[in-house]
Amino acid sequence: MSVRVRQSLAFANKRFAHALSVHRNTPDNNPSLPFEFTQENMSRAESIIAKYPVQYKKGAVMPLLDLGQRQHGFTSISVMNYVAKLLSMPPMRVYEVASFYTMYNRNPMGKYHLQICTTTPCQLCNSDSIMDAVTGYLKIQPGQTTPDGLFTISEVECLGACVNAPMIAINDDFYEDLTADGIVSVLKAIQTGTVPKAGPENEKRQTCEPFSGRKTLLSEKPYNGKDITRPDL
Repeated sequence: MSVRVRQSLAFANKRFAHALSVHRNTPDNNPSLPFEFTQENMSRAESIIAKYPVQYKKGAVMPLLDLGQRQHGFTSISVMNYVAKLLSMPPMRVYEVASFYTMYNRNPMGKYHLQICTTTPCQLCNSDSIMDAVTGYLKIQPGQTTPDGLFTISEVECLGACVNAPMIAINDDFYEDLTADGIVSVLKAIQTGTVPKAGPENEKRQTCEPFSGRKTLLSEKPYNGKDITRPDL
């Protein structure tokens, strides 16, 4: 292997590790910035922790990180440290969780997180046109946030709505059966302060049934109306 190839591989590995694992203090993400749950979220946190045996309360780390992210906007180092203290965990254990799962955003995010699926089913349904429409309209690339702090774009793997491909998740809502013009219309509506109804863009269906309507499971009871459930269950 040539020196040039070895250097390229070493540099690639360094960049990959840095992107996933390393924290660098910034003015809006450093341990000196205070964070604690609101009274409402503390009540939620206590309910979550109560689901676990006392000696295993650290099992609540993932839902508490999610709760902190929803309150703060992203999973900052202060959020991680707070969750570690709340669960009596070494901070490093919390850092390991937050840096492993991609659902935890460790840098400031836009108000609306646009997660564009480009896995095979969406790709076959021309998700490239959705990506091009979003990046072209917002003038940013995946991993970037618009200057007004409204949108952040992420390219993601399968979100489980393959039958309605191509699709995009905007925060917790799925927008499906998309066209390039359709997703731009959604973004324009959000910019004016109106969040369009989630679901398929195609008005012929409401969820994931065929355009021509349901063909199976049309009766209330299965197997020609015969009740086959066990009476003792």
